[in-house]
Amino acid sequence: MSNILDAAFRVKWDRTTAAKRAVFLAAAAYGVKTLYPIVCRQFVKRNGCRNSRGSKGEENGSTVGVKSQTDALSHKKSPGVNAEFFKQIFELIKILFPKLVSKELGLLSLHSVALISRTFLSIYVAGLDGKIVKTIVEKEPRSFIIQLMKWLLIAIPATFVNSVIRYLECKLALAFRTRLVDHAYTTYFTDQTYYKVSNMDGRLTNPDQSLTEDVMMFSQSVAHLYSNLTKPILDVILTSYTLIQTARSRGANASGPTLLAGLVVFCTAKVLRACSPKFGKLVAEEAHRKGHLRYVHSRIIANAEEIAFYRGHKVEMRQLQKCYRALAEQMNLILSKRLWYIMVEQFLMKYVWSSCGLVMVAVPIITATGFADSETADGQTQVLVSERTEAFTTARNLLASGADAIERIMSSYKEVTELAGYTTRVYNMFLVFGEVQRGVYKRSSASTMGTGEKKIVARPEMHIDGPLEIKGRLSEI
Repeated sequence: MSNILDAAFRVKWDRTTAAKRAVFLAAAAYGVKTLYPIVCRQFVKRNGCRNSRGSKGEENGSTVGVKSQTDALSHKKSPGVNAEFFKQIFELIKILFPKLVSKELGLLSLHSVALISRTFLSIYVAGLDGKIVKTIVEKEPRSFIIQLMKWLLIAIPATFVNSVIRYLECKLALAFRTRLVDHAYTTYFTDQTYYKVSNMDGRLTNPDQSLTEDVMMFSQSVAHLYSNLTKPILDVILTSYTLIQTARSRGANASGPTLLAGLVVFCTAKVLRACSPKFGKLVAEEAHRKGHLRYVHSRIIANAEEIAFYRGHKVEMRQLQKCYRALAEQMNLILSKRLWYIMVEQFLMKYVWSSCGLVMVAVPIITATGFADSETADGQTQVLVSERTEAFTTARNLLASGADAIERIMSSYKEVTELAGYTTRVYNMFLVFGEVQRGVYKRSSASTMGTGEKKIVARPEMHIDGPLEIKGRLSEI
């Protein structure tokens, strides 16, 4: 301990430096503690894969092979933002927009117009804020009152457009849901599909869950995601163009702040993508457990007389509690995953981006030749100060609007992964309906091999493909 104090005295550390280095060491230790188990698990997983590939010829090779195939199949079918997701969403979009002239396309067009109008209003309000601040710095009460009246008048159409955006988003989600429900009901009641799905096919355990809640969540997610992507993209394009043109008109070089913004956004996207959990798989599992809990409730209602006769209420209550605890466990898992992801997201998008935004706003104003106040009179200096204040306020508002737009685009990745889960469930529902109508059934059952062969325990991923076959022996009595 004395050696450490002597070394600190020799390099002349003060309290601030010592505190900073202590915080840095604590953060480094925490990072090592967090990353070490993850790295160890990756090494163990790789070694396990090599061992499983090397033991195919051993006595238990068939069991390992079945397990590895099952794991690969479940991994392949886990929802995510991939080529399969885009294929599924494209098939569902053809159901949502069956023809070029439709109600859904009209609502979508009106919604797009409202989003574009809101973007232009945001740019106008940002410039108006700068003019109001300029009149305050110049001490012109008459101009201040005029600009304030303009600001209050523009607030009327701005608030109306905001309300219209929310209204059209809800109308669009309802129109999508109506289109999907009509198509699903038509398919569900064709060729006795409602009977075949429940009794001759085992892929949809809860068709009522798929027809109601999954369709509703998918429709709302698509409509909300369209709003959360279209307007932010327009905001980024138009605000960036306005900022660059303003900087060039004042003789400032906008290449440095632009490169800084691109670098910060790129690094943030990489970090968030690396830290993002598999929300699509988590949400799909949550929806599955919700459907199973609803199925257990409906089963109790349908068999209430038998349960009361055999006094099986305790068994059914334990079954319900077990299903609910499984659902609560999945929901707690999602909440815990979101906790850390949102913390990292907010730190990067609010504090890191805010500090970079101040640099991006300050550098063009400081280096602009149009704001140079050397060799000018006192009156001209006052005018330049007010112009700088106006430019800073306008640029800050535009930059805040653009940063908020990029933040929503980044946050939308989590919503896209959740949409992938709902898309998979709705697409699989229509896929099962279509295959059942064509006579293609897949059931989960245990398959027993011949004499002397091993018995393979069936898993949910193992299905018997093809038409049903009736096998057995006829015994004469």
